[in-house]
Amino acid sequence: MRRTGQYSQEVRERAGRLVLEHTPQHTSQWAAICSISEKIGCTAETPRKWVRRAERDSGRRPGLTTDERERLKALERENRELKRANEILRKASAYFAQAELDRRPR
Repeated sequence: MRRTGQYSQEVRERAGRLVLEHTPQHTSQWAAICSISEKIGCTAETPRKWVRRAERDSGRRPGLTTDERERLKALERENRELKRANEILRKASAYFAQAELDRRPR
């Protein structure tokens, strides 16, 4: 489950577009991010993360996209659950095998 932030998806997308549009007018992308963050009323780190995520999702920056990252988390969670279930089954199997060996023959 993702936690919802203080800013709506619309604000995040708009901030990302503004940063990309205004980067040529500033000395660097960081300067554009700082300028936009002042207008939004947040720290510069917040829109920087939004811009980096948008760049990864669009393929302009290497790394896992948001969808790939969510899929990876789901697979890791499923893997943990399966390992836990296998361990339970292994212990139950050993327990019943030992009980069968300890049983008196008729």
